[in-house]
Amino acid sequence: MNLRRVVITGLGALTPLGNNVQEYWEGLSKGVSGAAPITKFDAEKFKTKFACEVKNFDSSEYIDRKEARKMDLFTQYGMVVAQQAVEDSGMDMERINPDRVGVIWGSGIGGLTTFQHEVRDFTKGDGTPRFNPFFIPKMIADICPGLISMKYNLRGPNFTTVSACASSTNALIDAFNYIRLGKADIIVSGGSEAAVTEAGVGGFNAMKALSERNESPETASRPFDKSRDGFVLGEGAGALILEEYEHAKARGAKIYAEIIGGGMTADAYHMTAPHPEGTGIVKVMDIAIKEAGIAKEEVDYINVHGTSTPLGDVGESRAIQQVFGEHAYKLNISSTKSMTGHLLGAAGAVEAIASIMAIQHSLIPPTINHEFADEDIDSRLNLTLNKAQEREVKVAISNTFGFGGHNCSVIFRKLEE
Repeated sequence: MNLRRVVITGLGALTPLGNNVQEYWEGLSKGVSGAAPITKFDAEKFKTKFACEVKNFDSSEYIDRKEARKMDLFTQYGMVVAQQAVEDSGMDMERINPDRVGVIWGSGIGGLTTFQHEVRDFTKGDGTPRFNPFFIPKMIADICPGLISMKYNLRGPNFTTVSACASSTNALIDAFNYIRLGKADIIVSGGSEAAVTEAGVGGFNAMKALSERNESPETASRPFDKSRDGFVLGEGAGALILEEYEHAKARGAKIYAEIIGGGMTADAYHMTAPHPEGTGIVKVMDIAIKEAGIAKEEVDYINVHGTSTPLGDVGESRAIQQVFGEHAYKLNISSTKSMTGHLLGAAGAVEAIASIMAIQHSLIPPTINHEFADEDIDSRLNLTLNKAQEREVKVAISNTFGFGGHNCSVIFRKLEE
């Protein structure tokens, strides 16, 4: 079958480092931490009192206030980055065929804020079921792509992928496949999450998944560091416009990069822990590389899942060594979660953008907050510690893994005519 080429023609980002792609990339380049004490609720009684929150967000700049009240925050975030990406792509919405444009989104949790508020209000009452009529549509994870399609009259494939922290990479791979198989010409893809709530922080605390470095939030996310004690919860969204190459050329679109391969596997091992041998991670990178049709030696940069958990960071570093052999020591590796925190279902989208910007700017964003070497992680690996490194990047891989054993790996390449 003659598969079509797929390129990236638009980007949008709303992150703890900045509320657009330019601000986000500037923060990554400078090694800025987005972590700070939680402002969304009183976290005094929680084990973890900090997070990577989106800052100075005003939905009214993009969304009518009346409409915004019908949306959970995760949907507001998604609507904002989708608009940024559509505008960045330069698409003339009057000239495209809406039946050939879809929206494939990712969210690991969906409307957690809405769910928490509605249940709390109910339990405070006398048992009479009084719920907001928008409770269900605000909560469901698929509402975001639905509303994006309504805003732009996009009538192509439309759904949400839910694979925990791999959700938006899963969405990107699905979008890639739909376009290259000829089922769409353009797909708005990405992911959004807004889980910095009492339920979100409390739930992850109960699992002992979050860092409790309350005395120094800005240094708490420390992937690969011996003293790491868990991830830092983040929030935000990222959007990418995926477009068939000839379609993009015909309309004179600027092209950021080409997406050339994607892999998806399952550990089939544990609800939350990675497989101790990293078998699913090894396999997912192997699949993506084979699908991309490249040699392993062509890969310049891996934006790793790198959550700052004791088990996860070791497993991923060993999987990279197993996949790449001696080339593993010639790669640049970094975890941008050291700066953004973990955006859960939105992580894959914002990290894909980081990978694409690394290609664009020939700069590897750093893994910050590294102080103490972990003897279980090979010191020969270039983890891009504490400071960005200049390097031409022709091929970049972005890895994301989720609770439930979901693994996704996607590969971007500098455009070759």
